Amino acid sequence: MPIVHIHLVEGRDDATVKACVKAVVRTVHETLGAPLESIRVYATQVPAAHWAVGERTKDEPVAPAKAGV
Repeated sequence: MPIVHIHLVEGRDDATVKACVKAVVRTVHETLGAPLESIRVYATQVPAAHWAVGERTKDEPVAPAKAGV
């Protein structure tokens, strides 16, 4: 039974996340040959303040690039 967990920064509407989850189910089915009924996919939306890349959380604005660098 394949299980796929998708972590997303919050902000996408339910229809978009639902479409993604269904597309992943189809892809797992097509690539692994697993029966659709055996595939589990779930998405967790994380608040932007709880997701960091380096020392910057996703709710913090990106500093503009310096000219000539």
